[in-house]
Amino acid sequence: MKTRVQFECRDCHARAAQWAGRCDACGAWNTLIQVGSPAAATRQAARALSLSDVSCESVQRFPAGLAELDRVLGGGVVPGSVILLGGDPGIGKSTILIQTLAAMSAELSALYVTGEESAAQVALRGRRLGLSAPHMKLLAETDVEAIIALARREAPRVLVIDSIQTVYVPTLSQAPGSVAQVRESAAALVRFAKESNTALFLVGHVTKEGQLAGPRVLEHMVDAVLYFEGDSGSRYRLIRAIKNRFGAVNEIGVFVMTEGGLREVTNPSALFLRQDAETAPGSVILATQEGTRPLLVEVQALIDESAAANPRRVALGLDGQRLGMLLALLHRHGGHATGRHDVFVNVAGGVRVTETASDLAVLLACTSSLLNRPVGRDLVVFGEVGLAGEMRPVPRGQERLREAAKLGFKRAIVPIANAPKRGGDQGLTVFGARQLSEALEHFLKGS
Repeated sequence: MKTRVQFECRDCHARAAQWAGRCDACGAWNTLIQVGSPAAATRQAARALSLSDVSCESVQRFPAGLAELDRVLGGGVVPGSVILLGGDPGIGKSTILIQTLAAMSAELSALYVTGEESAAQVALRGRRLGLSAPHMKLLAETDVEAIIALARREAPRVLVIDSIQTVYVPTLSQAPGSVAQVRESAAALVRFAKESNTALFLVGHVTKEGQLAGPRVLEHMVDAVLYFEGDSGSRYRLIRAIKNRFGAVNEIGVFVMTEGGLREVTNPSALFLRQDAETAPGSVILATQEGTRPLLVEVQALIDESAAANPRRVALGLDGQRLGMLLALLHRHGGHATGRHDVFVNVAGGVRVTETASDLAVLLACTSSLLNRPVGRDLVVFGEVGLAGEMRPVPRGQERLREAAKLGFKRAIVPIANAPKRGGDQGLTVFGARQLSEALEHFLKGS
């Protein structure tokens, strides 16, 4: 299809036939960039269908070869879906994709396109990981039109583009990685995936702020957005879904980086908990929920007298603004003031907890550190605390308790609405609190 050159404003997206220093639509200066627009073609008029006439047969997913990745995707890879995987440099994006493609190529035709490395470098990584994938094909290319032309001939069921910031559309004058190139390249690849029913994985770079590089519209164009998370000094890696048209969001997959590549962690709760029996002040076990998976993590707090006029409030893995509110609740409804103390709160293992069910764990950890009272290793807690000091229920409470009982915990402090109506669960003694003061009193009595 022939294309004609147009120019688009980066601010208001208005188009012009020729470049100018100033956008006529919004008045911004030096915002017009070159884009390619398909030339007008004769098309048949579109016909609307009744909702009841649209076929919606169940889609047959195929496994990705890694059960943790299948969990994040909602049960497997959907044919024709477009999945964007982002993460910091060196975190393992290319590693997990070559492992996935090698496993899938045993049953499906697969094509790995690299724009950052040569085919020899990718093959060397595969041998280093011990992968044997004779049916997986490699292509070192950055021209989108050449990639699509080869993909039409090879007809792969699964296609990987590593990465979207390295490929380019020849009709645009901008360099690869620019806003226009990323948008137009992604649009062409998405059209190919939908037309050919090919599952497409796109690797995306991230900025120093942790956001995917390129236009924000890139995340809207794809069907799923996955983030690869992990500390550079840690062996553990998390894949989190923040958008998924074919499954639940906020699911996580847990992996550990080894010399042989990424390995799945089937019991992440045991991974993030200390194995020793020693107790220390300021450490409380929280039963949190990541998607459909209950996860037990350790919340740590350190409270010490401050020599500064403005004591520090630092939260790692938790909402820092919510920490200030919880400390005010601890003073008002618990009787423990921290106005002259530095407060540091951390979730061990590099996990980030975003749900409000962590409120009770943070408050009990702070109380334990402030009073220098160790917490028994057999106690697990969860619950949201309101501004009036009331304990509010959280979703999937029974699943959290079952996970705690499975790992050998004996006691639990939870909101009264989440407490089992018939006592404990598999030897777990559950205390249901109506107010924060009740939870603190029970906690100090048993510590």
